[in-house]
Amino acid sequence: MRYRRDHTPGATYFFTVVTERRRPIFSNAAAIQHLRAAFRAELAVRPFEIFAITVLPDHIHAIWTLPEGDSDYSTRWRRIKARFTAGLGWTPAKVSPSRERKGERAVWQRRFWEHRIRDEGELAAYADYIHWNPVKHGLVTEPEAWPYSSFARFVRDGVYGVGWGGGKAETIAAKVVEMKT
Repeated sequence: MRYRRDHTPGATYFFTVVTERRRPIFSNAAAIQHLRAAFRAELAVRPFEIFAITVLPDHIHAIWTLPEGDSDYSTRWRRIKARFTAGLGWTPAKVSPSRERKGERAVWQRRFWEHRIRDEGELAAYADYIHWNPVKHGLVTEPEAWPYSSFARFVRDGVYGVGWGGGKAETIAAKVVEMKT
């Protein structure tokens, strides 16, 4: 089955990338360091801008902007996932025959979700969603308490004020649901 994906060169995209069976593989600092190393290695070879990101125990949300004339986010994600998996140094005990044929280790869901950001309003709403996500999942009570996101950079750059997000849960969730329909 072939999925239709938007491949607009130089565009900005929102992504959701999930671990296989939602295993909490990003629940320790060592795994986060492996993931950061995988991102750094790919950025050195195939640059792109990470506008916003949050890494939760079992999934990643990110907004990337690709270089002018480049629309190949799929290769970037494949290589980041492969580098991360290689850095783990483990293979799950049972892998399906299909995954075995392809040399996959069942660390990641095969596919990911992408959405091309069409305007500044969507960009702001998806960034809000990314930064609110650790609160939504009950991991922290305020976005600034989650160490694995770009939230601190947004505060430092003046995009968000101190205490951002307080009482905004319904508003943030409603904006993203509205965009997806």
